[in-house]
Amino acid sequence: MMEREELYDFLVQNEIYPYFSKKGNVYFKSSKKIPVLKEFSLNIIKEFSLNSKEKCDNLREEIKKGIEKRRKNIPIKNWVKEERPREMLIEKVPEKMPISKLLAIILRTGYSGMSAEELGKFLLNKYGSLRGIDNAPVDELLKIKGFGISKIAQLKAAFEIGKRLAREEIKKMKKIRSPEDVIEYVKNYFSFYLRDKEKEFFYIILLDVKNKPIDNIIISLGSIDATIVDPKEIIKYATLKSASSVILIHNHPSGDVEPSKDDIDITNRVRESLEIINIKLLDHIIIGKNPDDFFSFSRKGLINK
Repeated sequence: MMEREELYDFLVQNEIYPYFSKKGNVYFKSSKKIPVLKEFSLNIIKEFSLNSKEKCDNLREEIKKGIEKRRKNIPIKNWVKEERPREMLIEKVPEKMPISKLLAIILRTGYSGMSAEELGKFLLNKYGSLRGIDNAPVDELLKIKGFGISKIAQLKAAFEIGKRLAREEIKKMKKIRSPEDVIEYVKNYFSFYLRDKEKEFFYIILLDVKNKPIDNIIISLGSIDATIVDPKEIIKYATLKSASSVILIHNHPSGDVEPSKDDIDITNRVRESLEIINIKLLDHIIIGKNPDDFFSFSRKGLINK
């Protein structure tokens, strides 16, 4: 049986707090799962004479003080000014800041025993990269201590802003002149959204007479193995938007960007259908998983055969 001092250390270490119910019963709360708590609860109640709300309240305060003493990190607000993430971002060169400090600014707070920057480092170690953090499911993030809906929303919003900034810049492209221009457009507009999808997404880019993109439209969402694409749907959108040319885009969840027989067949079917109404198929781009994994039908001579 643990002595009073050992019991106190046990409560502090596991952040266990006593409460007194309206019915006169003592119960305990902790953010951690403590399998042995039940077997120690009676001993804790006895050693600390927890027979009233006041005594439970007093012990909770003592436990909070003990937790603060055990903290190995100093809160960010108490760091020297030169090391505080926000001050560094404003007063120094942002691109030279460690990713963990940038994440700390987004996360804003950590929790007892871990600063926001340490929480950022934990995320990087757990998921391996910013891309890994971006793709982490919400229900998985919720299982991490210190994360609630608010903090997760902050993270997701920051990543989404980054993606939209890339789209905003690429929209300024005045004209698509080559397969390289097509890939550059697709890389900034679609790649961030499609490269980690587990299903195939099929989009079209509609262009005007000067080869300037005027719209991006999703045509279909398929299974993990294939996407069903109807040329009539593509013709419908192209005519409604008065497009002069079209580019096809889709992702390969496998990561292999080599076109399948179905990919080649649908490309030829769409090209032939568009030719009937004098609309040109400029290219078909397949997106893989890595930043530079793209396959251009035009660059490989598979469009105008």
